[in-house]
Amino acid sequence: MSDPTGLVVCGAAGRMGRLLVALAAERPVLRVAGAIEAAGHPALGQDAGVLAGTAPLGVAIGSDLGAVCRREHVVLDFTIPEATLAHARTAAAAGAGLVIGTTGLTPEQDRELRRVAGTTRAVITPNYSIGITVLTELVAQAARLLGDGFDAEIVETHHHHKRDAPSGTALALGRALAAARGQDFDAVKVLAREGMVGARRPGEIGIVALRSGDVVGDHTVVFGGLGERLELTHRAQSRESLVRGALRAAEWVASRPAGIYAMRDVLGL
Repeated sequence: MSDPTGLVVCGAAGRMGRLLVALAAERPVLRVAGAIEAAGHPALGQDAGVLAGTAPLGVAIGSDLGAVCRREHVVLDFTIPEATLAHARTAAAAGAGLVIGTTGLTPEQDRELRRVAGTTRAVITPNYSIGITVLTELVAQAARLLGDGFDAEIVETHHHHKRDAPSGTALALGRALAAARGQDFDAVKVLAREGMVGARRPGEIGIVALRSGDVVGDHTVVFGGLGERLELTHRAQSRESLVRGALRAAEWVASRPAGIYAMRDVLGL
């Protein structure tokens, strides 16, 4: 039996970070090898397992990723764009793997992240849910089958603390839809409508973002035809779906060659 894959969790005191630590501790094939937070964070020095509500792990939360990151590790990052870029550079320099779920990156930040991450083994996706990965495949298939006679719109809902809009998942769904139709997503996306905007242009892909309460994440893709409508919906009931997918990705990417992968690669789609 091979040794457990060592994980380094960035943002270990946040909601996603604590859940990553807690659920990783339940899996014998994984072990938490490091936990990182921003300099000056009140959680520094605390045991990552205790903070996550599990048994002590003997892993103190620190602020120096380079001090704990090793080639055999996989770094998980669900933080903010600036921190993610810094963590990716450090992990890539050490030869460690990466699992990144941060959203809200600018096009320039995304290009830089992929340049850096491409020098090591990395999974990058806005949503690690298995269900969302399958939904993306279904949306692309529906777009090909329905053709130009159906208008496509995307509605997403998240909790009121989410910083970026539309969600990275909604944008990924839009890109998958556009690719299936042979379209340039940036040329056909419509992220807001207000006032006398005129009739809907053929081929548009509209995205509407709602922010409400503690919603983890709902995504609906609506295909509207004449006299009928098809809706494909995924609802995340807890962040556990995202975390379990991310841990699956970390275990998978640990032994892969250098390159950038997506969840569809992890699932073999």
